[in-house]
Amino acid sequence: MVSRDFIRQLEGYGLTTANILYRLPDHQAILQTYIWQDYDVAPRFPVLRDFLDFWQRELAGPLHSVQVCHGHLIRPAEIRTVNGEITLH
Repeated sequence: MVSRDFIRQLEGYGLTTANILYRLPDHQAILQTYIWQDYDVAPRFPVLRDFLDFWQRELAGPLHSVQVCHGHLIRPAEIRTVNGEITLH
């Protein structure tokens, strides 16, 4: 059986990681970090946008900033041998 994540990658989704900084509700001067990761489509990021909409609607900690990293489609790994040992690049 093929995993849902693999099928999404074939459909053009890539692994997306967001580093979300938000303010603590009772201590607005303190920032907390939350790491979010899912498969999404760049550059619009509809899955991440849905999550951030949920956050703003349902959670008490106001968003400060969001940094996004995105890996593109499936691609072959580059394999080399160094001194007889296999390494992935």
